[in-house]
Amino acid sequence: MCGRFSLFQNGDDIVLRFCIANDIENYSKRYNIAPSQNVLVVINDGRNNRAGYLKWGLVPFWAKDPSIGNRFINARAETLAERAAFKHAFKKQRCLIVADGFYEWKKENNRKQPYRIQLKNNKLFAMAGLWDRWRGQDGKELFSCTIITTAANSLISSVHNRMPVILHPQVENIWLDKKNDDHLSFLQSLLMPYETEEWEIYPVSTKINSPKYDEPALIERV
Repeated sequence: MCGRFSLFQNGDDIVLRFCIANDIENYSKRYNIAPSQNVLVVINDGRNNRAGYLKWGLVPFWAKDPSIGNRFINARAETLAERAAFKHAFKKQRCLIVADGFYEWKKENNRKQPYRIQLKNNKLFAMAGLWDRWRGQDGKELFSCTIITTAANSLISSVHNRMPVILHPQVENIWLDKKNDDHLSFLQSLLMPYETEEWEIYPVSTKINSPKYDEPALIERV
């Protein structure tokens, strides 16, 4: 699964990296992004890539209660086309969730030790995601998203058996392209574990366990 991640790169670098056409409003550096919080997402409107904030925890358009989003912070790549919560968004509403690292936990000596996982070059990357729009009885709209996961690569499997789907830069626009809405088997083929040699993993402070902590010290090796 993916239950925490970070994004603290320069905002201008994010705009350039993902060819974003609009200004990213209210961007701030984050070191401990948690479910139910707003996350930076990139979609394609048919012409341009656009960025904005969506709530992490997908609320399907048909849901009666938005609290269902607490159950859908992740979506398994293997079952996207079958599960009612995800199959509409998989076909029509795919997105990139921008990050520069994520965290997983491993049980060690009767406690869970958190680990940070990031690219060795410390660059930005995109996690494959889905988004949806939910409308309440009062007419208010909620835009939300989920992170797609797959089997962990050989490095990350030492900590957890799942990892977020990180898309290679050359296929990010393919994932977003609405022309591929009817090519689900092709899209599914993109949802593979990222190569082991590109990543590094190291232990970090257990302060990451609490969403109230959000500071640069959280990414430091312990």
